[in-house]
Amino acid sequence: MTQTEPDAPVLMADCVAITRGTQRVLTSASLRAVRGRTTALFGRNGAGKSTLLRIAAGLLQPDGGVVRVDGEAVFRANAAALARRGVLFLPDRDLLSTRSSVRAQLGMFRAQFGNGDVLAAATRVGIAPLLDRNPDKLSGGERRRADVAAILVRQPRCLLADEPFRGLAPLDVEALGLVFRELASSGCAVVITGHEVNAILDTVDHVTWCTAGTTYELGAPAQALQHREFAMQYAGTSGAAAVNGLR
Repeated sequence: MTQTEPDAPVLMADCVAITRGTQRVLTSASLRAVRGRTTALFGRNGAGKSTLLRIAAGLLQPDGGVVRVDGEAVFRANAAALARRGVLFLPDRDLLSTRSSVRAQLGMFRAQFGNGDVLAAATRVGIAPLLDRNPDKLSGGERRRADVAAILVRQPRCLLADEPFRGLAPLDVEALGLVFRELASSGCAVVITGHEVNAILDTVDHVTWCTAGTTYELGAPAQALQHREFAMQYAGTSGAAAVNGLR
């Protein structure tokens, strides 16, 4: 049955567990991507946050648990099937190939997945003058902007972005954070992982914490920073001081 409640998740990885090699990475972890909301998925290296995101995107199969789209269980979900339902995954690098121009690849995304305007998407992320270059001729920040332009062309219902700010200059981070917020305001469910704590907290509406094989819903950034253990790990200070440090 399709969920119709306003805060019902577009996508949910529900109580998932997975073992990689001999290590139990996740025991019972959940991720909710809610329409109109930007969610941060935080976790230390090795905590399983990227693994959880990839399970939600259909790139990994869990040992237990289920992925749901609009409340409907999607057994053995795969990325192609989820993409057809508007769930898109942004990897931490190299979404676009180096073999053809940004314009050509955005055009292919438009033809296959959506009705977005290539020039409008490129203009929105500030790379319109670079459309006829191949991605390997762009700087790191320009290349990441081109990746996000591809997402805009595809007009997702749900975006799962794995470390989208990694290695970027502050101006690129600020610009892309604004794009993610605008995507959410248009109705997309946006989930972001990463270690750029301040930038991500400035971007999102909600915090999910992945730790010790499970997840905790901590609420809005200010609420999350009132959680003492989370604040000590991610802000290096008390929750109250961290809240005061937010822009």
